Amino acid sequence: MRNNTEKTIQILVTIASGVFLLILPRFIGGYFLNLITMIFFFTYLGTAWNILGGYAGQFSFGHAAFFGMGAFTSTLLQIHLGVNPWIGMFLGGIVGLLLGLFIGSLTFRYGLRGPYFALAMLAVAEMLRLLAVEWMAVEYPLGITIPLKGDSLFYFQFTKKMPYYYIMFAMMVISLYLTRFIENRRIGSYFKAIRENENAADAIGVNVFKYKLIAMGISAFLTAAGGTFYAQYYLTIEEESSFGTSVSIEVLLGPIIGGAGTVFGPMVGAAILEILSEGTRNFLGGYSGVHLMVYGAILVVVIIFLPNGILGGLQTAFRKLSKA
Repeated sequence: MRNNTEKTIQILVTIASGVFLLILPRFIGGYFLNLITMIFFFTYLGTAWNILGGYAGQFSFGHAAFFGMGAFTSTLLQIHLGVNPWIGMFLGGIVGLLLGLFIGSLTFRYGLRGPYFALAMLAVAEMLRLLAVEWMAVEYPLGITIPLKGDSLFYFQFTKKMPYYYIMFAMMVISLYLTRFIENRRIGSYFKAIRENENAADAIGVNVFKYKLIAMGISAFLTAAGGTFYAQYYLTIEEESSFGTSVSIEVLLGPIIGGAGTVFGPMVGAAILEILSEGTRNFLGGYSGVHLMVYGAILVVVIIFLPNGILGGLQTAFRKLSKA
């Protein structure tokens, strides 16, 4: 009876939150619309990272590789071949998926774990960034600008921020639902077993290599699709904003602070970081890099006092209270 009541409350809260977010753009201005869109955006990217880093326990420090491949693939296809950006988003996701499977087949087959896997991912992202720098210095020294097609859903271009808000909201909801689906299925149990102890998971019959590749593929596809949204939102891309280390850091900070391995951890972390980032830029705009210092301070505090993140810490506290 108690479990049914809790599930009913969760469903009602979820529905109410969804309705609130759907009507919210009607009552806020462009600045806050952009802020919330960015919260959705980093929730989405954090959720993509969370599938690999939070649930499967493979800490990636190079998700910018997938993000950049998605952004560059859809943009170049649109500019040179006239491919619709929605199709480009899917194709960019496929390119990210293939890259993820390639990296995973090498790193996982040779047993790279923990910091070694993280450094391998960082090396791949940095290699792609340097290749992009050299190529763009010749082909696009001023960056790549997507040509304007007008205010059109078909062309994924809008004169106002509201359509981007709803698109990113839909992408975020899909990613969160996918995470919940994985968590409640056998594949989620396999991911968690691998995260806790790969050798033990292998001993009980879990195909560790296979399921790590699945986690990598899903995470890479979603992240690359997010790169296309970024390109269409700003209508311009360049190598640092696509493949830079700062991208990888911003992607993983949300789930780590909010709670890696939880469904809504990336949303909590993204909301905290984006609000703090905007606040420091507004009040301390003359001091470059202050928001990064704030990020670092929050990360240190969370790691020391809440090693499982904010939601992870709250879940642990509720379990202790329920047992008391």
